[in-house]
Amino acid sequence: MENEKLYLGYDAEFLINDEIKEIVDLPIIGKKHVDDIAPIEGNDESILKYLNFSVKMSASRKFAFYTASNIDGNMFKKAHRRGWRKDPRAKEFQWGTELYSAKKSDFDKGHMTKREDVQWGKTIGLAQKGADSTFFYPNSVPQHKDLNQVIWKSLEDYVLHTETKTNLLKVCVFTGPVLSESDPNFVTQVKGATVQIPIVFWKVIVYPKNDGKLYRVGFMMSQNRLLFENGIVEEYEKGVIGEDLFMQFEDAETYQVNISLIETLAGIKFPKAIDSYKDDRSKKLVLKEIDIDPDLESFSNVENLGFSIDNLTL
Repeated sequence: MENEKLYLGYDAEFLINDEIKEIVDLPIIGKKHVDDIAPIEGNDESILKYLNFSVKMSASRKFAFYTASNIDGNMFKKAHRRGWRKDPRAKEFQWGTELYSAKKSDFDKGHMTKREDVQWGKTIGLAQKGADSTFFYPNSVPQHKDLNQVIWKSLEDYVLHTETKTNLLKVCVFTGPVLSESDPNFVTQVKGATVQIPIVFWKVIVYPKNDGKLYRVGFMMSQNRLLFENGIVEEYEKGVIGEDLFMQFEDAETYQVNISLIETLAGIKFPKAIDSYKDDRSKKLVLKEIDIDPDLESFSNVENLGFSIDNLTL
């Protein structure tokens, strides 16, 4: 693969400085999924390393279990977009144009690691290569446009622009879909195979504060109603459900959740840090409340999502 030597992947020591001494390891795939980790050519740890981020793949679903990225708000640079392509190291364990161009594929190629998040480096060239590396299909999971281009984008922009770039922070971000056995089937078979489309997406951010400690916060969003009401997936049986940094997202009551809930649903264990948020809602209630309303009127205030950090102490 071109420029493969540049792809050092996620750096667990990224946040270490004079105050922070802890490493932030990659998430651990739990026993529910451990036998489904896709083998990666040339990597004994079955991890796809790119520039400033890494990806762990599911063999059966051909989607990422998670992506792990390092973001340096002090070294962000502008870069151009490029086209999507398959990663030869992941071989057959990835979906490509055969899925995203299939009949009724009314969804976007949803970046798990955001292009802008990793387009940083000492030079514009390195930033461009970071951006380019996000366009390999292992970094893509189908997302309805009203999730990908509106609510999910608002969260991503908040993490990058409002917090990380504005405050010149370095943070670690983990992102992925919940790969559930109850995920609905795409209405179109792809090369004779049935494809289950993930419903729930999550994002976990680990960040330092000036007290010398690491904190973490998590978000979840669902495209359940968007997929069903647009006829993208088949119907399934009733009853199946498919004052701090990073704490100012307006819809926190709906989208912000306990890290432990993400760990339970995704079957993934995240690195330890101090939890910035406590949520007493039940799992069933949370899954209902994070479901994006397909009525576009519900997005009318997205541009005013209230990302103020005036009361933060950095």
